[in-house]
Amino acid sequence: MRAIWKGYVRFSLVTIPVRVYNAVDTEQRISFNQLHKEDNGAIGYEKKCKKCSKTVAIEDIVKGYQYEPDQYAIVEKDDIEKIKLKSTKVIEIEGFISTKEVSPMLYESPYFAGPDGPVASKAFALLSQTLKETGKVGIGKVVLRDREDVVLIAPQEGGIVLYKLRYPSEVRAMKDVPQLDGQVADKNQLKLARNLVDSMAKTFKKLDLTDKYHDALREMIQAKIEGKEVVTVEEEPKAVVDIMSALKQSIDQAKSHRKPMEKAKGEKKKVVAKPVKSKRAKVV
Repeated sequence: MRAIWKGYVRFSLVTIPVRVYNAVDTEQRISFNQLHKEDNGAIGYEKKCKKCSKTVAIEDIVKGYQYEPDQYAIVEKDDIEKIKLKSTKVIEIEGFISTKEVSPMLYESPYFAGPDGPVASKAFALLSQTLKETGKVGIGKVVLRDREDVVLIAPQEGGIVLYKLRYPSEVRAMKDVPQLDGQVADKNQLKLARNLVDSMAKTFKKLDLTDKYHDALREMIQAKIEGKEVVTVEEEPKAVVDIMSALKQSIDQAKSHRKPMEKAKGEKKKVVAKPVKSKRAKVV
């Protein structure tokens, strides 16, 4: 696992050298190349100037911020390096809070953090265990890719996970969603819906969260490689039913899929039969 960032986590006077790693494995995704239909040649892209129509080499491309139509402030690499923010090398924890205070809408990307060297291991383990026992998470800032991001620092399985958070100002308000007219659910429908939710209750581990589309896509590609015919099965559209009927049918279906509870099996006592003595008849 290769680190994408190296620096320090600091809170008050405590400084811990850490390395940050990508927590998401993007290599499992299937990617396609664009090819020329006639000869399967790979399609390349030329960077052309829209003003003079000339092909431009990479070394001749600069970054510019448009502040007026056709007016740009040119930003060189040296200009960016001159920005001396503490968060480029240090994750300064601003404070420790409860996770309940953080809206799920703010979570963006997960990263793993690990100690940078044997000396940092003890202090790193201390921070992880302290967060676990207090039930708190740390909030700080870091520059990962040309931007200062807010990060949440949380314990996980003996280590530390960083969640890059969106700024609250970036998240739109729910009230802006069209057609939310504040309707109140019908009591009978609500009762049935709650029964349906209860009947479908499971633990997270028992949920089937496999990427079926990814598996089907890989099977199709393998069939293409082997020269086999790709067979498709179309799913018939289900008839639209009214909400009450749908809820009742869904509850019945959920109950039928549940395994019946096994009766408690107590230990049966062994009964030892006593031998019966037979009486002999007296002959007169």
